[in-house]
Formats: sequence, structure tokens, C-alpha cells
Amino acid sequence: MTDTSFASNFVRSSGALKDHPALVLNADYRPLSYFPLSLWPWQEAVKAAFLDRVQIIAEYDTVAHSPSMEMRLPSVVVLKDYVKPAKTAAFTRFNLFLRDGFTCQYCGAQGEMTFDHVIPRARGGRTTWDNVVAACSPCNLRKGSKTLKGAGMRLRATPVRPHPEQLQNNGRRFPPNFLHESWMDFLYWDAELEA
Repeated sequence: MTDTSFASNFVRSSGALKDHPALVLNADYRPLSYFPLSLWPWQEAVKAAFLDRVQIIAEYDTVAHSPSMEMRLPSVVVLKDYVKPAKTAAFTRFNLFLRDGFTCQYCGAQGEMTFDHVIPRARGGRTTWDNVVAACSPCNLRKGSKTLKGAGMRLRATPVRPHPEQLQNNGRRFPPNFLHESWMDFLYWDAELEA
């Protein structure tokens, strides 16, 4: 099992998500995102239900009261309109770390990550998917502005532009700290079953 504490700390969640968050599913009943998991504060889920933008398919036992009504808090909602997934992955620090599994591409260490240019910028290297990798600080310092050969280092995998689906699949390896039982049927329904 992968240690996910460092990955969980990378994603900041608002205080409202800690109490009764609602899992948000696309119209095809798949989460909009696995990492970070697509969650809304319960207030947003209730608002979307009243605006008829979502269908509530699972609820918590907790009830919210207003002067004129009461309602169980939604734990899983489905968007009524399908949101098309992105065709390309944005080149961000987070997506880079997710592509590389929050693992140093030189030594395999996990934990606090930075990024490194395989061909150093000082030598004409560009900041692109195929030239930037996740690296731990010691490896980044060791390599510096040298080439891989000059630093006596090797990459664990060739860096490539990931497909958004690859990032979603990688995100499944880093479950959030809290998973409500009503979410389970929707998070891993397309995973391979064990024999």
C-alpha cells in the first residue's frame, strides 16, 4: 500500500468539507475527480439540489432544519448535465506530482517533492511535460544544473505528457483521509474485481 499522507497534505480542504461533504458524480455516475476527490460542502449540495442541478442519491442520517422544512444532508449527488472531461492535462505542479505518483524519479523516495528539469534550463531545457520530473530535494541538489550523465543519475521512467484519464487513475491510489460508506459503490465500481 502506498503511503498517502504526503499526498493528502498537498491538497488543502476547507473546513466545510470536514463535516458531511457530498461526493459529486458526473451524469455518468463517475466522480468528477478522484484526486482531489470531487467533494462539495453540504451547503453547496443542498443549494444545487434546490436549484435542480443535481439529483440526491444517498444521504447522511444528519438532518438540517430551516424554519419551514427539514432535510437529510446529501452524501452523494449526481449532476443532471454531463460535464465533458478535459481532453488534455493542464501542466501544473500538482498534476506533475500526480503523474509521477508523488515519487522522486531519480531515487524513488516519497514525501516532500520538488521538480527538476531533466535537461537543465541553463543548458536550454524547457519547462514541459517531457523535460520536468518530480524529485526529492537531495536528488535535485545533487543533480543541480548537470546533465543526467554528468550527475551520474538515471530516470526511473521517461517523462511524457499524461492523458487526463491517466491522472484520474493515478489519483485512485491516494484515497482521501475520509471515505463515507455511501461513496464506495461510486468510487471503485469500474475497478477490476479480484478472483
